[in-house]
Amino acid sequence: MSLDAATKPHEQLAEYLATDMEAVNRMIRARMASEHAPRIPEVTAHLVEAGGKRLRPMLTLAAARLCGYDGPYHVHLASTVEFIHTATLLHDDVVDESDQRRGRPTANLLWDNTSSVLVGDYLFARSFQLMVETGSLRVLDILANAAATIAEGEVLQLTAARNLETTEEIYLKVVRGKTAALFSAATEVGGVIAGADEAVVKALFDYGDALGISFQIVDDLLDYAGTEATGKDIGDDFREGKLTLPVIRAVAAADPSEREFWTRTFGKGRIAEGDLETALALFAKYDTLEATRRDAVLWADRAKAALDAVPEHDLRQMLADLADYVVARLR
Repeated sequence: MSLDAATKPHEQLAEYLATDMEAVNRMIRARMASEHAPRIPEVTAHLVEAGGKRLRPMLTLAAARLCGYDGPYHVHLASTVEFIHTATLLHDDVVDESDQRRGRPTANLLWDNTSSVLVGDYLFARSFQLMVETGSLRVLDILANAAATIAEGEVLQLTAARNLETTEEIYLKVVRGKTAALFSAATEVGGVIAGADEAVVKALFDYGDALGISFQIVDDLLDYAGTEATGKDIGDDFREGKLTLPVIRAVAAADPSEREFWTRTFGKGRIAEGDLETALALFAKYDTLEATRRDAVLWADRAKAALDAVPEHDLRQMLADLADYVVARLR
């Protein structure tokens, strides 16, 4: 297959997997339907069809294909992964009291919090039905564990918010839970459904884990270093009191007066005009943005290294390029 080298890696993946993704989209539309509650497909369609990259289901399809899978169940698993992801977004927007996602009003704003939570629950239930249809207990175990880990990560983030004692170790646990768990499950189940060797399955897990961590670190960094082109509103995490790596490192290095600043803004949530600029100046003083960028690159490199253990395939290079692209968003 001839692919334009100028296209972005996720676009190359989408083109390569176009037939499979069409099947996934058909399955998603069919399974988000409800005979008795028309609000379910209304709410789900609002988010599912909002123009997301479908990165997680593509990871499942790619992992299965590069392991030589030619059965039907990679479509079920990719749809499962997308349903789990969509359910968590619906719940997150309620928890975070968000009013915009992907440039559009959130479901909880257009309908209400109750609808968002219950439709998210419905999608979780649908995802488990899809898992069961594969007939693989191991797949069910992997994705069920991922769903539980995601919830744990969100709760841990909630308890860590505004807590200046939050460490880099706790931050990594949050990231592994809320983001990397679904990335690693998405790639791992692709190898499992293909019957790949255990070393390959482990490598796919490691790739997804490292990619997910790099992805979230970059996303957190863009909250302070992004531009309009990245689609991020600068300072949202600052205003919400989320302790991400740049803040954790600046707090750890702070002198007493700087510690008072972090205590007021993050610990007590009392933010005044100019505080974001002060925070950015402290990040520059202690070089925490650049240190965080280096961490993101390190995790992307780990993701690429994990691919050394998977079979030679066009998709292997695309997955490696995807890891580079994740950190390229910082340029």
